[in-house]
Amino acid sequence: MSDSSKKFSSLPRAAAGPLICPYKGSSLLESSQFNKGSAFPEHERTKFNLHSLLPPNIQTLDEQVERAYQQYQSRDDNLAKNTFLASMKTQNEVLYYKLVQTHLKEMFSIIYTPTEGDAIQNYSRLFRRPEGCFLNINDQDRVEEYLSAFGSRQDVDYIVVSDGEEVCLLSPPWGYLLDEWSGSPKLQILGIGDQGVGAILISVAKLVITTLCAGIHPSRQLPVVLDCGTDNEKLLNDELYLGLRQHRVRGEKYDEFVDKFVKAARKRFPKAYIHFEDFGLSNARRILNRYQSQIPCFNDDIQGTGCVTLAAMLAALEVSQVKLEDVRIVIFGSGTAGTGIADQVADTIANETEKSKEEASKQIWCIDKPGLLVKSQGDQLTDGQRPFARDDTEWSDGRDLLSVVKKVHPHVLIGTSTKPGAFTEDIIRDMAKNVDRPIVFPLSNPTRLHEAKPEDLYKWTDGKALIATGSPFPPVKHNGTEYEIAECNNSTCFPGIGLGAVLSQSRLLSKKMLVAAVKALKARSPALKDPTKPLLPDVQDVREISVDIAVAVIKCAVEEGLAQAEGIPSAESELREWIEVQMWDAEYRPLVCDSQ
Repeated sequence: MSDSSKKFSSLPRAAAGPLICPYKGSSLLESSQFNKGSAFPEHERTKFNLHSLLPPNIQTLDEQVERAYQQYQSRDDNLAKNTFLASMKTQNEVLYYKLVQTHLKEMFSIIYTPTEGDAIQNYSRLFRRPEGCFLNINDQDRVEEYLSAFGSRQDVDYIVVSDGEEVCLLSPPWGYLLDEWSGSPKLQILGIGDQGVGAILISVAKLVITTLCAGIHPSRQLPVVLDCGTDNEKLLNDELYLGLRQHRVRGEKYDEFVDKFVKAARKRFPKAYIHFEDFGLSNARRILNRYQSQIPCFNDDIQGTGCVTLAAMLAALEVSQVKLEDVRIVIFGSGTAGTGIADQVADTIANETEKSKEEASKQIWCIDKPGLLVKSQGDQLTDGQRPFARDDTEWSDGRDLLSVVKKVHPHVLIGTSTKPGAFTEDIIRDMAKNVDRPIVFPLSNPTRLHEAKPEDLYKWTDGKALIATGSPFPPVKHNGTEYEIAECNNSTCFPGIGLGAVLSQSRLLSKKMLVAAVKALKARSPALKDPTKPLLPDVQDVREISVDIAVAVIKCAVEEGLAQAEGIPSAESELREWIEVQMWDAEYRPLVCDSQ
């Protein structure tokens, strides 16, 4: 058995008790999974030949965290802080996660967007140690062989894979990605352009979030990049660039590469859940549609965005006492994010009412750069847009946003357009005239690209609006009342979905499982008890939220006959405990020699 296989087989999901360690001496100190640094106790220093390799003073994990935090604070800028944390992660995994978990809100924007975007742009220049699995399209016949280096059949639970091509304009905090106003798409990752092999850091960052937010064991995860080349001329001309120095491959060869990866990953790691991240506009939904009926897989840009937005919307509908079967929704911006939201909403309406999905789709009006989507646009419509295109015969009025709002009288207006100020006073006042509590979600990022500011929305609706945004906003005071603004961020949703799928060993991630996740997140809404509170819970409570979501996802998987894990408790209290026991925490565990 290889050292890699030994390492993974000795790390069952968050088990208590000792770890079997295959390393000694300097090799142990170089293993991020087993290294404890100055916290190795006396008997382990003796057993693993560490005495001469470490200073004599033995410290606690909390003392190590305090020192590491002081080192972190001494870094001059955010990129330097990101680099410091990345280096720590490759040296001492437990210390890294304990530090970030202790300072979660402060460090989230450092380990993920927006700072991670800077790290990706500088990946080849900042490169020190490789992390993850690098697969390239010119060597695709050996994908299965290369994956074998990362453990045996039972060793990997969660895979995040990216090809580094994503349509989104800018990088909001907390991982919520919005696509560009899709009428003139521009292929980019985190709003910084095609970054080629540097996309490995996206996969790494997403997996860090699943560990922090849902306790998925970091040693049972695999970040992957599919290097298909890059169309970024700056990278192609950079002598330090580490990826394939060729233009991005598309078409049949690309599809074959993705298919070989998926099949090889499923063969090597048959219980692994595959999370597609930051694939381009022309591929993201197409790939999801191809595989979601075959394997447990997920696309956060489409499904995660849809789930968290829908959870906020359901909470707002309950506050405003509007029935799901009656709701009218206008979505302004119909790219990956906008159509992902529309699709999730339609699935939920169909699941929760007696309507078909086609009938549910009629409650949603999608607008893009040319205006309201209509069927006569034909091939100009993407696969994601087509189900929401209206019959031309039913729409003789103007197709611009104001005309649509005036005719539809929507309860809900969602913005994913990155068109600042698009939700004008006339539009919002017309909504407020026709519905009691306008539900308005300007989700584009950053703040300067929001379709409207919360303070204006409250002013134009006389405090009646129910609001969620795509980035953080401070509370707004209106007529003596203070309103807290919900922030739609996917980190409250996708980790719990993944946790539920992994622990249940579900054969697929069904639409009903996603609806169950949405309802679990919605149930946590503070606004349900006090309408001045935010529509979504605080990310500081994300691990508890993830357990709620995992419970809902697992129960649904069992009901649908998709769950394959043995011993899943039927009682909810026991199920929660079963989940929590398997969630990894950043704590040092005793080590025993491999030879014992």
